Amino acid sequence: MSINILKYESDIWKTANLLIASGIKQSDFPKFMMPFFALLMVESRLVREAKRLKEEIGDIDIEDFIEMFQLEGLGYNDFVIRKNKTLKDICKNDKAFDVDFHAYLKAFDPETKYLLGVDKGTEEEKFLDISGISGQLKKKRILFETVQTWSEIDLTPFNNSEITTLEEHIKRKWADISAETAGEQYTPDDIIWLITDIILSKIEDNDSFLTIYDPTCGGGNLLFGVEDKIKEKYKRPTKTFGEDWSDSLFALAKIESRFRNDSDIRYGNTLTNISFIEKRFDIIVANPPHGIPWDGYKKDIHNDTTERFVALPAISDGQLLFAQHNLFQLSDTGLGVVVHNGSALFSGDAKSGESNIRKYIFDNDWVEAIIQMPTDEFFNTGIYTYLWIFNKNKVAERKDKVMLINAADLFVPLKKSKGKKRKEMSDENRLDIVKALTEFKSNEFSKVFDKWHFYYNKQSIMLTNVDEFGNPIEMPNKVTKDSEVKEEKSIKIDVKSILVVDSFKENGMKAINQTEITEFDKTSYSSLSDYFENYYKAFVNSIDYKDDAFILFDNQGNSFTYDNNKESIVVKDKKQKESFLGNGKIVIKSSYKKATKTKAEHILVTAELTKDFQKDYEVIPYSPIEETNQKYIADFMAKYVTKPFEYLENSIGVEINFNKVFYKPEALRDITDITADLMELENDLANLEKELAI
Repeated sequence: MSINILKYESDIWKTANLLIASGIKQSDFPKFMMPFFALLMVESRLVREAKRLKEEIGDIDIEDFIEMFQLEGLGYNDFVIRKNKTLKDICKNDKAFDVDFHAYLKAFDPETKYLLGVDKGTEEEKFLDISGISGQLKKKRILFETVQTWSEIDLTPFNNSEITTLEEHIKRKWADISAETAGEQYTPDDIIWLITDIILSKIEDNDSFLTIYDPTCGGGNLLFGVEDKIKEKYKRPTKTFGEDWSDSLFALAKIESRFRNDSDIRYGNTLTNISFIEKRFDIIVANPPHGIPWDGYKKDIHNDTTERFVALPAISDGQLLFAQHNLFQLSDTGLGVVVHNGSALFSGDAKSGESNIRKYIFDNDWVEAIIQMPTDEFFNTGIYTYLWIFNKNKVAERKDKVMLINAADLFVPLKKSKGKKRKEMSDENRLDIVKALTEFKSNEFSKVFDKWHFYYNKQSIMLTNVDEFGNPIEMPNKVTKDSEVKEEKSIKIDVKSILVVDSFKENGMKAINQTEITEFDKTSYSSLSDYFENYYKAFVNSIDYKDDAFILFDNQGNSFTYDNNKESIVVKDKKQKESFLGNGKIVIKSSYKKATKTKAEHILVTAELTKDFQKDYEVIPYSPIEETNQKYIADFMAKYVTKPFEYLENSIGVEINFNKVFYKPEALRDITDITADLMELENDLANLEKELAI
């Protein structure tokens, strides 16, 4: 690629000076600049292709030439092709400019006018709005100067790949200043080269047709960049497919696609309206939005009938929806290289949508490798990003294997930052990654695992809490109708009164002296049921059996409290003889009873003793062999769980944690060095005190 094209980056931003002087907000620059950049792209390509065609066919009648040019399907502009007049020519006469510029825009073919937004009304569908923006600039009295500045930029000497590169640099700067690009990580050249190098290392150079798809193609830099790099190295025929939901970026990609040999770019939301549902692609590359909510089209996702989505992630981040879509559209022998952020690796617990999606992908053995990229690699985010290598046609020795590559330290610093991009990968860095992936062996920055390494059991259990002696409260047994002996769920207490002391509140002592309440404060409550609902029920529910100042008395003269030190229920008889019943709960309940024929309405207070159950879970390594997996669970429980428990549900989760895999403990300093430093600090402090005393 000729580096000269990047000199126009600064020239393009000169147009922003006119916008600033006219009071246009910086965040609106993309809206005002993108249509003109698209216009420049179209014109330069038309001029270049017209020149190419003339060289191929020689001097022929203009009408025949125009007919042949239009058959190329590149678009058309009568000013440019027939009259050989460009924007630069129009700007030579400022007095005729308004008429000529309008005629120039009208001279485009219908599709180009549709994409550029020529003479589109306010309510009409449009992707770019060249006429509307031009009207606003004319109102600001800077239309001529703006078009003149753009017209000085000559892109005709450059090929599609080079212009796409310039386009991406400009879009990156727009992303830096526009709040409308949250979640969009424009893919820099070095990452595009790495993705292409990975693809080239895994495909053959033959005559087979290669289809390349990007479901979130934006302006097309990743999609077209990968295609261009492949065609530089291999002679395989290719066709690119892409779709995007951003009006302006789709327009740029669509315009670009017409000047490529075989490209199909469509507009739409990949997740709700599949443009290529009937196709399966050889190669998929993508950098989908990260951390973008999908609640705006939740109904469409839930009603999707394609069976793409085996599970749904949290509504706050839809990137794993794109992952499932990509795998749905990847052919049975296809290869995918997709950018995700860290949440795709580990967000969501076992049985969550995110974990179930990862499990589905790993169950099908579609992940060959995951590469952790350096921070500060992308233009508008500094976080870690990851390349997922999806392969539906793994070689036999890689079946059920996954390689993790830690490329976080494989970079060279940029001499000058580009937005948040401060690092890039050199040729050597990319070569190291591709070599590791090709050899598929563990080394200092890569490790190969059985895929099961990333699975885990989340075993739920119901613990029975015990006291310091290891005892829960014992429940009496009962005989069922079927003559089965079962344990009672509780022990009823013939409650007489309850004393509650809350030392943190004024008048904190409260007592329940009767278990059937019929009286209430009629000045504050309209009825006994009102009193129960708005006061008494909450009061009883607030009684904490672990409160040292809580005492329950029964009608036999016994008192019940909870000893926090021994974690046991304590009962004292009439003679104050103390017994420990074991760990359990003292449960106080209240209920409102309507009046019956024999009894008036009342509030009933009851008490009972129950075992203290606690639901918990343990995370345990997983084995795909059921017998071995059960042994893992049983051995773990025997080693780490000391309380009585019952097994509940076991969920299988999948997560990938680079920090655990590549953790390097920091070397501890020698104690003598630390002691010496402390002594030096003490001496410095003593000297400072002497100086202050002086």
